[in-house]
Amino acid sequence: MEKNIITATGRRKTSVAQVKLVQNGEGKVTINTKTPEAYFGNNPRLKYVITSPFDLAKDQKFDCIAKVVGGGLSSQAGAIRHGVARAIASLGESFHSSMKKAGFLTRDPRMVERKKPGQPKARKRFQFSKR
Repeated sequence: MEKNIITATGRRKTSVAQVKLVQNGEGKVTINTKTPEAYFGNNPRLKYVITSPFDLAKDQKFDCIAKVVGGGLSSQAGAIRHGVARAIASLGESFHSSMKKAGFLTRDPRMVERKKPGQPKARKRFQFSKR
């Protein structure tokens, strides 16, 4: 069996994930050399976020090796999902359309707003005194 490796990059907020998918694998997922259970602890929602693109590619089995940096755990899970979806979508038009329909190929544009000068935070104002 020939093992093809597909690479893709996923991003969310300040997290960046480099994802490698190995075709004809056993379905193993590795995040920064750890299992998803060890990396995300006992949070089943984050594990579901990562595995959701694999559910759309039912007839294919992949091994996933992800290297992710920056942001928090939720942001990192979103970045991995974006990278996995991009890698699967590169396999063909049928995969691409199913990933697009599920909304996995769209990069989440929400970021933390920057702090402005003359204010304590991005939108908060210093207390106004009339007299």
